[in-house]
Amino acid sequence: MPTPRETILAALQARLSALPATSLRGEVLPERVPVEGLLILRDGEPGEPEVTLSPLTYHYQHRTEIEAVVQGADRDATFDTLCASIGATLTSDRTLGGLCDWVEAEAPRPVDLAVEGAASLKAAVIPVVLHYTTADPLG
Repeated sequence: MPTPRETILAALQARLSALPATSLRGEVLPERVPVEGLLILRDGEPGEPEVTLSPLTYHYQHRTEIEAVVQGADRDATFDTLCASIGATLTSDRTLGGLCDWVEAEAPRPVDLAVEGAASLKAAVIPVVLHYTTADPLG
């Protein structure tokens, strides 16, 4: 049986997979970026939980990252559309179907990356904070 952390990350990945861009989890950047864009979910860091006693409960603010990458002549507009679609997906259900308390994205910091012999890439890391509670830090 998957842990709450894995269940939440899988639910986030499923939401990203519904977008037009290709969505991967924990993969390396492929050689080709699809026309619609590419999203790579990184599991991130759960950080130090706040702990309450009786009953023993761990409250996490787990920081994950979504790497968003687009390529092509119209990369600025494609990137903007991709980021807006991520935001709309996350705000449509901030609890991922009740699996966590709250999901919140932070603003991306885009960069342009030159690629020898091809159109340059526009990419950004979009931090996403997952707020959830569990009875066991390993469970």
